[in-house]
Amino acid sequence: MPEAPALKKTLTLFDVYAISTGAMFSSGFFLLPGLATAKAGPATVLAYFLAGVFILPAMFSVAELSTAMPKAGGAYYFLDRSLGPLAGTVGGLGTWLALVLKSAFALVGMGAYLVFYVDVPIKPLAVALTVAFAALNIVGAKETSGLQRVFVTVLVAVLSFFVVQGLFAVAGLDGAEVGRQFTPFLPFGAEGLVATVGLVFVSYAGLTKVASVAEEIQNPDRNIPLGMALSLVTATAIYCIGVFIMIAVLEPSELRSDLTPVATAAATFFDWLPGGAGLVLIVVAAVAAFASTGNAGILSASRYPLAMARDGLVTRRLAVLGKSGTPVPAILLTAGLMVAVILLLDVEGIAKLASAFQLLIFGLLNVAVIVMRESRIPSYVPGYRSPLYPWLQIVGVVTPLVLIAELGGLAIGLSLVAGVAGVVWYVVYVQPNPDVVREGAIYHLFARLGQRRYEGLDAELRTILKDKGLSDETPFEHLVTRAAVIDLDAAGSFDDVIRLSAERLAARTGLPVGRLAEGLLAGSRTGSTPVSHGVALPHLRLVEVDHPELVLVRTRTPLAIPIDTTGDAQPNVDARVHALFVLLSPLNPPGRHLRTLAALARRIDEDPFLDDWLRAETEQGLKEVLIHNDRFLALTLDRDGPLSGLIGKPLRDVPLPRGVLVALVHRGDEIAVPGGGTVLEAGDRLTVIGDSAGIGAVSEQFGA
Repeated sequence: MPEAPALKKTLTLFDVYAISTGAMFSSGFFLLPGLATAKAGPATVLAYFLAGVFILPAMFSVAELSTAMPKAGGAYYFLDRSLGPLAGTVGGLGTWLALVLKSAFALVGMGAYLVFYVDVPIKPLAVALTVAFAALNIVGAKETSGLQRVFVTVLVAVLSFFVVQGLFAVAGLDGAEVGRQFTPFLPFGAEGLVATVGLVFVSYAGLTKVASVAEEIQNPDRNIPLGMALSLVTATAIYCIGVFIMIAVLEPSELRSDLTPVATAAATFFDWLPGGAGLVLIVVAAVAAFASTGNAGILSASRYPLAMARDGLVTRRLAVLGKSGTPVPAILLTAGLMVAVILLLDVEGIAKLASAFQLLIFGLLNVAVIVMRESRIPSYVPGYRSPLYPWLQIVGVVTPLVLIAELGGLAIGLSLVAGVAGVVWYVVYVQPNPDVVREGAIYHLFARLGQRRYEGLDAELRTILKDKGLSDETPFEHLVTRAAVIDLDAAGSFDDVIRLSAERLAARTGLPVGRLAEGLLAGSRTGSTPVSHGVALPHLRLVEVDHPELVLVRTRTPLAIPIDTTGDAQPNVDARVHALFVLLSPLNPPGRHLRTLAALARRIDEDPFLDDWLRAETEQGLKEVLIHNDRFLALTLDRDGPLSGLIGKPLRDVPLPRGVLVALVHRGDEIAVPGGGTVLEAGDRLTVIGDSAGIGAVSEQFGA
C-alpha cells in the first residue's frame, strides 16, 4: 500500500496531561458517584481507589507500547502489530466504540448540569456539542489541544478548591455523625464492591486515550509515560477525596438517586460564597469536564479508523487528511456514531458498555506487551519499559476478566456481539484484501517454537525508530568524528572491503579479524544488511565490545553487494553502492545500536547525501557530510581572518558554549582528535560539534 501521510508532531507534555486528565474527569466524578453508591454504599471510595490501582498495568503497558510504536491508532496499532490483523480488527473496532461511548456519555452528562441555568433538552444539546467539537477537530489537533488545556486548567483548579473546602467542611462535622455516614461500610457485600469497581473503571478509561495520538506527540519517550502518570495521580486523589466528601455530607438515600452529586454536596459548604457563586463554580467545572472528555474523545477516537484505513482494514477513504492535516472523514464518522449513541442509549447503559469494552482491550494490551517482549524482535526498543514484567501484565490480564463478569449479562453479551462483528468484518473484508499481508509479532514468538514469522514487522519498527531519531544516550556526532575512514578508488569485491573494515575494527577492539569479518558478512547473507540510496549498512553486535565503533568506506567506483529481495534469506541480486557504514556495537542495550542505524539511515535518505559524499575531498569532509549542518561547524584559522586570535592558543583556552566541543583538527594531511593541550596553528581546519543552539552561538561568536 502507498505510504500514508504522517500527522504533525504538535502535542507537548501539557497536552498529554490535558488529554488524559480531561478524558477522566467527567461522568466518573460528576454523574457516577450517585449510581455507584447505590451499588456499594460508602465502599464506593474504596471502589474508586481500586479502579485506579487496577488501571496501573494497562497504563504501564500502554506507555511501553506507545514509546516503542508511537503511531496513530493506539490500542488498534499495538494489537495489530503484536497479535495480528484479526486481533487488530476486533480490538480496533472495540476500542473505537468504547471511546465513542465514553465521549457520548460525557456530553449527555453535561446537560444534567447545564439545566441548573439553561432549560434545554439534554440529548439535543449533546448532539449539538458533538457537532461543534467535530468541527474544531477538523480545524486541527493543535487547536483542539489548545482548547483542551483551557478546559483542564479550569477543571483542576475548581475541583481542587472543592476538595479543600469539602475537607474543611467534613472536619467541622461531629465525628460520630461522619462515622454513621460510613456505617455499614459494605452494605451490599464484597460482590457489590467488585461490581462497582467495574462500573467506575470507566472513570479511568480515558487515561490511556492519549496513546491513539502518540504519532502527534513530541518526545513520546518522555511525555507519554510522564503525562499519564501525572494525570493518574491527579485523578485518583480527586476521585477518592471528592467521593469521600460527598458520602460524608449527603444523606445516603439522597446521594444514591442524585445525577448531580457534586453540585448537591457543594451546596452544603459553599453557602458562604455570595450570590450562589459556589454552584456557578461547580457548573463551570462540570461543563469543562464534560466538554474536555467529548473534545478529547473525538480527537483520539478518530485516529482509530484513520490507522485501520492506512492498513487496509477499512476503506482507504478514512485515511484521507484534510487541508489542516486532520483525518476529516474519520472525524465525521466518529462524530456520527456518537450522535447515534446519544439518541439511542441510556446513561447507565452507556457507562456499562464503555467499561466492558475498555476492560477487554486493557487485558489484550497486557498480552501485547508479553508477546512483543517474548518475540525478541531487535527493533522493538521502547523508550519506557514497564516495571515488574511479566507479573504486572499477568495481573492486568486476569483483573479485567473478573470485572467484566461483574458488569452483568447485557454488557457481556454486547461485548461478545462486538467481538463477533469484528471477526465477521475481518473474514469478509480484511482477509480477501491482497494489501493486508503482514502478521503480528506473535509469529516471532512462534518462530522460537519452530513456526513462522513476519520479517516485515522488524523493518516497520526500524522505520519507527528512524522517525523517532537518535537519543542522547549515544552521541551520534561523537561516533562519526571517531570513525575510521577507508577511501577507495577501485573497491574490488564486497568480501575484500568487509575484511579491510574488520582489520580497522580489530585494531581498535582487539578482537580477531576473522570473527569480525564473518559476523559482518553473515548479516548480508541473511538479508539483515540495509541497502538504500547507494549505501550499505553492515552491522554487528558483540558482547565483548564496550562502546560503538564505526568505519566509513567510500568507493568512487560502484561496489556490487549481493542482497536478498525475495525474503528467503538467499542473496539473489547485486546492489551497487558507493558507501559502506560498518557499525560494531555492544550487545546491550540493543536500542543504542538500532538508534545509531536509524540516524545513519535518516541521513542517507536525504536527497543531496550521495552527491555530497562523492564530492568530499578529505576524510574530515566525509565525516562532515554525515553530521547535520545544524549540529556541526567547520572553522578555518587564517592569520587575516576573524579567528586569527585563536592561533597559538591551547584548545582549553578557546571560549566555547556549554555542550560544544572541537571534535577534529585537520592539519596538513593529518587529522587528529584534539585534547585540551592541543595548540592551534594557522591553517588548521576545526570540526566543531554540539547542539543546534550551541553551534548557532559559536557561529555568531566567531562570525562564521
